[in-house]
Amino acid sequence: MPRGRYSLHDPHDHTPLGEEHFHCAPGPSGWRYVAQRTTPSGDHAGSVDLALDELGRPIRLELNASGWRVRAAALDGVTWVRTDATGAHADEHNAPAHAITGTSPAFLVATARLLRLTPDSPATRVRLVAFTDPVLAPRTLDQSWALLKSEAHATDNGPLTVDEYQVTALDTGEQHTVHLTGDVVLAAPGIELENLETPPSVFG
Repeated sequence: MPRGRYSLHDPHDHTPLGEEHFHCAPGPSGWRYVAQRTTPSGDHAGSVDLALDELGRPIRLELNASGWRVRAAALDGVTWVRTDATGAHADEHNAPAHAITGTSPAFLVATARLLRLTPDSPATRVRLVAFTDPVLAPRTLDQSWALLKSEAHATDNGPLTVDEYQVTALDTGEQHTVHLTGDVVLAAPGIELENLETPPSVFG
């Protein structure tokens, strides 16, 4: 069960946004990721609880931030309920999308797991519902993912395969690179792996 800590920052001006303390693990029915988020000063800032099925589809998501809560799942596309800070109102919405994204590194692992690309695969288009900070506002976006290469690196615990993805925002054409190993993000825009207590899990 990988357990560790990511630091989060603004990918444009590198302003620190806080940290995400996580643990995750594959299971007989898929994969689960649980994390607590903190501000740069160390105060509690929210939480992430994401479960995928064996095909990589989000079967349960709960996000909390700034007093807002989102519960979502892959149901007739993506369906979610967003509750305001007072808890007095809950609005249900649906979008014709494949999966969910946001600022948590968990969503990069989840999208890669859903697409299951190989270095020979063509770039694949995916429609995602993004829940954006600080109030988990939803918006639908389209990305293109391509697996550029997979390389094995020697470590004290044996070879570690690192996958390098190129992700393109189809509305702007902006491209960035994501490095994953198993169910851990090594590096991506706005994300740095600061500490990993146990090796990443390898998906079957």
